Amino acid sequence: MDRKEIQKLESFFQRRFNMKGITVRPRPRKDDTAEVYFGDEFVGVLFRDDEEGELSYNFTMAILDIDLEEA
Repeated sequence: MDRKEIQKLESFFQRRFNMKGITVRPRPRKDDTAEVYFGDEFVGVLFRDDEEGELSYNFTMAILDIDLEEA
């Protein structure tokens, strides 16, 4: 993912979740994924899927059971 694509995705996340603290960052040595952060906390991985000319993105977020105890 290039910088322009990452900026578009970051804007999408910020609008969709109404949170300006969400950032999308490139991953070193990986051009088909990016990392999603809320502030300094890593929250998930964003995968780029360009199959048969159809582009989509998949966001994967793991939720630990200890995080649920804090809620």
